[in-house]
Amino acid sequence: MSKKTDLRVKRTHKMIIDAFFHLVDEKGYDCITIQDIADEAMINRATFYAHFKDKQDLYEQIFDFAINAFTSVIDTEQIIVSNRIKVKQIEFLLTHIYVNIQENKNFFLTIMDGSSNELLRKKLAEIIYEKYADIFSKLKITENDIEVPIDFIIEYMTSIFIGTLHWWITSDTDMSPNHLARLVIKLVGNGHLTVLGIEIEK
Repeated sequence: MSKKTDLRVKRTHKMIIDAFFHLVDEKGYDCITIQDIADEAMINRATFYAHFKDKQDLYEQIFDFAINAFTSVIDTEQIIVSNRIKVKQIEFLLTHIYVNIQENKNFFLTIMDGSSNELLRKKLAEIIYEKYADIFSKLKITENDIEVPIDFIIEYMTSIFIGTLHWWITSDTDMSPNHLARLVIKLVGNGHLTVLGIEIEK
């Protein structure tokens, strides 16, 4: 594929996604047809099908992009060094994620609705589990002699993250991404991480 063709493909791809966002905002995901998306993007249906199998495929590709926006900035080596968590680093990364979300607010409003919200939570939990399994397995986590299952902790952390994020993008708050990041870290950090035997590096 020539550079020129590649550029044209990328531009069409972006036009379809932008059209999709606009239509979701205007009439909701369920009411949109492929024809609507094609008309909005000023392309024909065949061009749409050259990029995506159907509406669900388009949604899933954008969903994966959103998941990557979360996970691309989570680098275990950067934030945890021998059981010490670098809070400043996490604050920076979380702020970056929230800025990303703010810039694509309409889409995140869509994926944080109904069954999509549960799918997002599940995917995030899986990713956190994969990325941090080594760390969690090294920590023999006990609280008053009761061993705490790792999947319990991951479920708990994911729920805080998704719950506060849902509040942030659906309420009329003018809280900045950085303010939200600091608040979430305070919620998780005060006591919860220390229970896990992780030291917090202020």
